[in-house]
Amino acid sequence: MVNPSASSVTARRQVIISKILSAGHTVEVATTNRRGHATKLALDAAHGGCEVVVCLGGDGTLNELANGLVGTECALAALPGGSTNVFARAIGLPDEPTDAALVIDAALAAGSIHRAGVGSVNGRYFLFHVGIGWDAALVAEVERHSEWKRYAGHPLFIYAGLRTFFLGYDRRHPHFRIVFADGTTVPDAYFTVCMNLDPYTFVGNRPFHLSPAATLDRGLSAISVRSMAAAPFLRLMYDALRDDAGVRSSRTVDVRTDVASLRIEAFGTVPHQVDGDYVGETDVLEIAHHPAALRVVLPAVPHHG
Repeated sequence: MVNPSASSVTARRQVIISKILSAGHTVEVATTNRRGHATKLALDAAHGGCEVVVCLGGDGTLNELANGLVGTECALAALPGGSTNVFARAIGLPDEPTDAALVIDAALAAGSIHRAGVGSVNGRYFLFHVGIGWDAALVAEVERHSEWKRYAGHPLFIYAGLRTFFLGYDRRHPHFRIVFADGTTVPDAYFTVCMNLDPYTFVGNRPFHLSPAATLDRGLSAISVRSMAAAPFLRLMYDALRDDAGVRSSRTVDVRTDVASLRIEAFGTVPHQVDGDYVGETDVLEIAHHPAALRVVLPAVPHHG
């Protein structure tokens, strides 16, 4: 399954990857051409008896495919075709698509297909995280300059993050409250990230760890920021980038692990993004974990570095 518009996808790479995978498998190439198209193609593939769908595209295309494959016996394999490729890199694939194709081919030969948990937000599944608040406003800013993603990459995200923090998001008032399944609450959240898989993202080659407890065989991690005063917030971001242990609970940060479900109740409306795809604003978000809901091809020997 190819998204030809993804930033790392070229015609030459498509040909090389097809040759790698077709050496030992029957391969049919399909191309996405609009938002939501990948989900339909994935459903067709699963119902047509396809064993594995291999995605050459970014995290957005991968998310659409996952939404078509959850609950089926058809497995999902990721190849890094986008600008950041959070999921592919988080499961241990190299960031070069043809190298990753060799790893996936070896994983298929070894039968390295595992059942993975996924999250959902208002009925849409996510593979690695959903962001509510500032994080989503940042993604919206990036998407306003989507034509730069192929060339600017990480500098665009840094620019969007700083612009959103200082000019595009209310940092004076809490935006929502959170109610967890056990009845506990966070009454005054500015933004929250619910993670199904760590790291949250990558800055260059450096993983940005928020909660290493977020793995494909555990519940969600929820990291909620309760103050966006500039100095402590920027220090928090710096520490998260520097420290592989992730973010710790404090007076201004609430960290929960192995979360089964939670509800976001906005004071008005709040923006949210799913696996790096901006969805829009709403007043209520129902978030849940679904154990072992998706078959995923994982590297037999994860790549590091």
